Amino acid sequence: MLLLITVFIFKVCIAQDEGYKTPPAAITELLLAKPTPAVSFNEKGTWMLQMERNSYPSVEELAQPELKIAGQRINPNNFAPSRQNFINNFILKDLKAGKEYPVAGLPANMLAGSVRWSPDEKKIAFINTTNKSVDLYVIDLATRKATKVNKQSLNLILADDYVWMDDNTLLYKSILLPASAAPVKSLMPAGPAIQENLGKVAPSRTYQDLIRSPYDEKLFEFYTTTQLVKNINGVETKIGKPAIYASYMLSPDKKYLLTRTIHKPFSYLVPAYGFNATVSVTDLTGKVIKVIAELPSSELSPSGYDNVLNAPRAFEWRDDVAATVVWCAPLDSGIYKSKTDFHDVVYALNAPFTGEPSTLFKTSWRYAGISWGNDKFALVRERLQSKQNTRLSRYNPATGQLETLLERNATDAYNDPGNPVTVKNSYGRSVIKLIDNDTKLLMNNQVGSSPKGDLPFIARFNLATKKNEIIWRCQEGWFEMVTDVLDVDKLVLITRRESQKEMPNYYLRNLVLRIADRPLTTFANPYPSLDGITRQKLLYKRADGIDLTGDLYLPKNYDAKKDGPLPVLMWAYPREFNSAADAAQIRGSKEKFTMVSYGGPVFWVTQGYAVLDNTEMPVVATSEDKKPNDNFIDQLRMNAEAAINKLAEMGVGDKDRVAIGGHSYGAFMTANLLAHTNLFKAGIARSGAYNRSLTPFGFQNEERTYWQAPELYAAMSPFSYADKIKTPLLLIHGEMDDNPGTFPIQSERLFNAVKGHGGTVRFVSLPYEAHGYRGKENLLHMLYEQNAWLEKYVKNADKKSF
Repeated sequence: MLLLITVFIFKVCIAQDEGYKTPPAAITELLLAKPTPAVSFNEKGTWMLQMERNSYPSVEELAQPELKIAGQRINPNNFAPSRQNFINNFILKDLKAGKEYPVAGLPANMLAGSVRWSPDEKKIAFINTTNKSVDLYVIDLATRKATKVNKQSLNLILADDYVWMDDNTLLYKSILLPASAAPVKSLMPAGPAIQENLGKVAPSRTYQDLIRSPYDEKLFEFYTTTQLVKNINGVETKIGKPAIYASYMLSPDKKYLLTRTIHKPFSYLVPAYGFNATVSVTDLTGKVIKVIAELPSSELSPSGYDNVLNAPRAFEWRDDVAATVVWCAPLDSGIYKSKTDFHDVVYALNAPFTGEPSTLFKTSWRYAGISWGNDKFALVRERLQSKQNTRLSRYNPATGQLETLLERNATDAYNDPGNPVTVKNSYGRSVIKLIDNDTKLLMNNQVGSSPKGDLPFIARFNLATKKNEIIWRCQEGWFEMVTDVLDVDKLVLITRRESQKEMPNYYLRNLVLRIADRPLTTFANPYPSLDGITRQKLLYKRADGIDLTGDLYLPKNYDAKKDGPLPVLMWAYPREFNSAADAAQIRGSKEKFTMVSYGGPVFWVTQGYAVLDNTEMPVVATSEDKKPNDNFIDQLRMNAEAAINKLAEMGVGDKDRVAIGGHSYGAFMTANLLAHTNLFKAGIARSGAYNRSLTPFGFQNEERTYWQAPELYAAMSPFSYADKIKTPLLLIHGEMDDNPGTFPIQSERLFNAVKGHGGTVRFVSLPYEAHGYRGKENLLHMLYEQNAWLEKYVKNADKKSF
């Protein structure tokens, strides 16, 4: 008997290597369906570039060499990010003639990205990545031929990969030495890695892939030190000396560069973009004209979401003038709670950069950016992240006047006015277009949240009354948004239109002439096996009266009266709200065509489940002196109960056979629901964080630290209640997760804790995967694992097996 027990325990606890498996054919077919091409239009709407890509790369491709340094993931063989999505083919379409053309001269086995039209839109540039190099190609629309233009391989680590300077000139960063010249790691280290802090307050978030040794420092310097190059019709000219560029921006008049260069000492606590840096203006030979700022390491940034590093930030060129640098700085030493009328100040310095900066304006909230129009108009954004507030103001550069146009909760989707439509000015920069004698803005809201669901719109925003007048809105029964405004005055638009039965496609519309819409694409349904499934937007209330929604999918030919209630898969991601009214707003559209994502739950509608996707899980502050997370668990329970009860009331869901799942913060939610309720038969938690003491300086929208609220951190950590998790839990994690906070150890430790207390738990670590998954074999296996878990513990929950 003792031997039998010992063997049983061994079978339960042994690490398993079962090899890759695949889910049912219907799920496999949906995952591997050929992706719908992306498109890009020129500004006149005469040409369209169609960009085709293959389905997911193999795990073998993910297994290529990779360096993890300073928050960057680098392919050491080609000086490029190691994890990218690529375009595999281009097709040009003459929209007036309706003819499609292949592009000649494309590289073999093309892995393209960073597609950009030239200023005159007669050319299109793109990056092509190979195993050993990164090259820059230009497509000539006249000949429809692509040509490689660089001689030295590009370096894509940090900063922009390239920019168009004019119709024939490109600016980019090139490598200095071949990859074979990289520093070699000595078996004998130079010494221990040492960090110290001499009394300064320097909280740091839990970043991944940081520098950890002097050797890492050498590698970082080798792979990020680059040479700026100007390329005129294939002739390369060096600009300045090699440097580590965090960013470089060309002035509107194309006479200067605004650069941010990184220098030592490199931090072991924050990623590269937080390193010590110098912000300078240079000419096009690389000569430094003006040092704008010396920036300290961001490891000195205070905790708290409205607090900032006590240093200048948000450097940019003013888009409507030749060469003026704009930036902001805190007036409160970076601590927002400091009592002061103004918290930020915005400065400007004009060419030739010999004078002192001038003050443009001051903000009473945190400065969040500016969109330029002309010499009398710009829009200024401010925010208070801790209160979820946002403000939009009108700024007159000629007078310095700053006038508030609107304030709202960032979570108030119904009152989002949209974004102002822009046009290209004489410098080729995108600037806000004023209409009706400069009294109004044309606003484009591509979401258009409303009590009837998302209905995108175009509106005129009256600067005097501060109100939106909607002049076009998506017709009910469809989801249609404006992707491009070709003519602001004549209201010639390109829209992307879809419905539950109509695949998303692009159309040319004229709102003034009201001529018949002209289809620009005819993409076919990649998921014919989903024909016949039904989708609806559920509306229901939770116990405290807050309205909730979810997207319900039901199988083909399902009849609740005849077939009875189904097993249920709920998928969710919690969101924090300071306002109950905002939490109750309807989000999403039931009219959208069903598109399949590897991470979503729609696959299981083909397996006989009722699927409730986007199950609303709001966590709401119950009073002004409370934070949303103060009763996180209770609100999760109310949200889940309300959804389950609604499905049971409709007769479509079996409340005794319900699974809950989510990714990242949704996984955190899943583990908490299993630890604190008995509502579910199983849970699926992917790439989550379960022990909040490992994210001690805040997480998600929680700005309090572990030491300020230790009880909260413990109460919100499902790891603290691992002994209560008895509902079967499937844990999945990418073994190379790169997301701050969701280190793989989070899943490893929760698995061990649940296992140690006799819970039913399975942990799947996906090789080479980051926070989002990409490898085809891994994705198929992930879907297999999820399907097997649901079949065993949900659909067939009443069937006993040993």
